This record gives sequence, structure tokens and C-alpha cells, in this order.
Amino acid sequence: MSPASFSSQATPDQPLQLQFDDNSLLPLLFGEHDQHLARVEQQLNVSIATRGNKIAITGDPDAAAAAEQTLNALYRRLEKGMSVDRNEVDAAIRMSDSSADKPSDPPAAQPAQAKRGATQVHAEDLAIRTKRKTITPRSNRQASYIQALRDHDLVFGLGPAGTGKTYLAVAVAVEELLQGRVDRIILSRPAVEAGERLGFLPGDLREKVDPYLRPLQDALYEMLPAEQVVRRLSSGEIEVAPLAFMRGRTLSNSFVILDEAQNTTAVQMKMFLTRLGENGRMAITGDLSQVDLPKGEPSGLRDACELLTGMEGVGVVRFTDADVVRHPLVTKIVRAYEARDKNRSDRRHDGGGNAG
Repeated sequence: MSPASFSSQATPDQPLQLQFDDNSLLPLLFGEHDQHLARVEQQLNVSIATRGNKIAITGDPDAAAAAEQTLNALYRRLEKGMSVDRNEVDAAIRMSDSSADKPSDPPAAQPAQAKRGATQVHAEDLAIRTKRKTITPRSNRQASYIQALRDHDLVFGLGPAGTGKTYLAVAVAVEELLQGRVDRIILSRPAVEAGERLGFLPGDLREKVDPYLRPLQDALYEMLPAEQVVRRLSSGEIEVAPLAFMRGRTLSNSFVILDEAQNTTAVQMKMFLTRLGENGRMAITGDLSQVDLPKGEPSGLRDACELLTGMEGVGVVRFTDADVVRHPLVTKIVRAYEARDKNRSDRRHDGGGNAG
């Protein structure tokens, strides 16, 4: 049974009260030496007091409500036999804290599920089940992204490193393969550093493309036992290939992922998009702040998003630094770079204005 709240809103004089029915789950919920509760207090700036199976949360009403949602979500995980660690605590806080979900997209670009509440309540229902692990969304936009990957034939996932764009796409692709909804997974990346001229690199074909495609293979090994990855790669059920190898193909009954798509040209992107075949699905991921194309060459990812956003059957989810789910320092690093780039852009703009 889920926990029940005895007061709808905390006030300075009236803490928000919770009670949990299964006492055996409380040590896992609270964490060793109550470290999970301390994390919630620290991140949401609330005070939490416990007495038996009852919890009192004191603080700003919105923050107390977010703490309540966090603890309820973690308790539901434990009821379902899932683990709770610091990463899951941070994820639950992120999912419940409305400040982490300020949409940056125009309404047409955001899936309906991106609204807070729709993802909040049903996050557990969006769990991705693979052979090695069950993966749940760790931010509201991750929840929106998973839903979009399941609902649309073509999905663009845009945003900084560490937001789970590629990882979640691979996870959904593996789940679709295991459940028989697609026959193949095809993972691809543009080999920009070699200008797609892989023949200039030393070694055989595998040695040439491995440096570019290794991150995609690493994700596979997190979803499937190693022997299954090797067997499925050998049988062709899973294919890992550079973008140049997609030309002239029709990709039917396949889940196709194009990673680092910001490094495609407009011509390459059009070629890739038109490979989509019957019962085909595509996920295209990239970070438009990290374009490595030659100066003056427009990104095919930017061009495609501008052209296709709002088209029926196409989903676009834009992540921000608030969705970074790696080490907390990664969020700070991303924000530092964004701030510096913005300052440089502002200075260039001011300089141009003064010169005129």
C-alpha cells in the first residue's frame, strides 16, 4: 500500500505528515544512518523528523510537497522490489522538484508527456526492462523522452552530455528487440574526425570504426549479457556501423539510432532519414553546442529539427543541464561552459553594435 499524507500542505506551524505501512522497507527508504533522508533535506532545504513509521516534513510548502513526492516515489520502488541508492534518491528529487522541469521548448516541440505531473505520477510505468537491468527515468524530460521513443516512429533527443539521450534510446531499442517488435537494432555515428574517409585509418574495418562506435557498444553491454551481444552482432540482429555505410539501404523492421548527429551535414541527414523503412523506428541524438563540422558547414541535425518539428509522427525532446544525471560535477561543468559561451556571444554582439 502506498504511503498516505495527513496534511495537504506544510506551513511553518504545521509540518506535512506521512505514514508508511510496511516497516520492513523503512531502513531501505531512510538509508544507512538516514543518509537518504539527509540527502532529501539537503537538496530541497527541508527538515525531516521520523518517529516509527511516521515522517514529518517541515519547510517551504512547495519544497515539502516535493520531499513528499520524493519519498513516495522511493517507497513505491521498494514495494516493487527495486533498489534505492543515492543515484535513485537524486533522481526522485529531480522528478519531484518543479524547478528542474522548466520547459525550454515551444509547445509544438515538447511531447504532451513533458508536462510535470504526467511523468511524475507514472514514472514507474515507463521502466525499460532489459536482460541485465531495469531502467527508470531520472528526470521528467527523460520520462518524456522514453514515452516519445515508444509513441513516435522518429524521435530527436537534443541536449548536453550526461542527460541519457543515447543510453535511453539504446535501452528502448533493446527492449523492442527482446519483445519481438523489431527484428534488428542498427547503431550509427558519423566519423567526422576522419571526414567519413575511414580508408585513411590504419587496420581493418573493425579497427577503423571502433573508436567512433565504442560508446554505443558499451551501452549494449550494459543492457545484455556479453555472450548475447557477441551472438547478436554476429547474426546481424545488432549492427554497429558508421553513417557512411547507411547509404542506399532501406531499414525495415529495425530500430535505428544515430548518435552524435550534430556532426552530420544536411545532405547526410537527409540520406539517413530517408532510409526509414516499413515498421522502422529512428532515434536521432546530439548536442548542438558541440558541432565538430568544418567552419561554415551547417549541422544537419539543426536543419532537420527546424524542418520537421511539429510534423505528425515526429517527437522532439530538448534536454537541459537540469537533466544531467551523471556525477553532480558534470552539471556544474556543463553550466560553466554554457555561461562562458553566452558571455562570449554577448561580448561579440556588443562589439559589433559598437562598431556600427
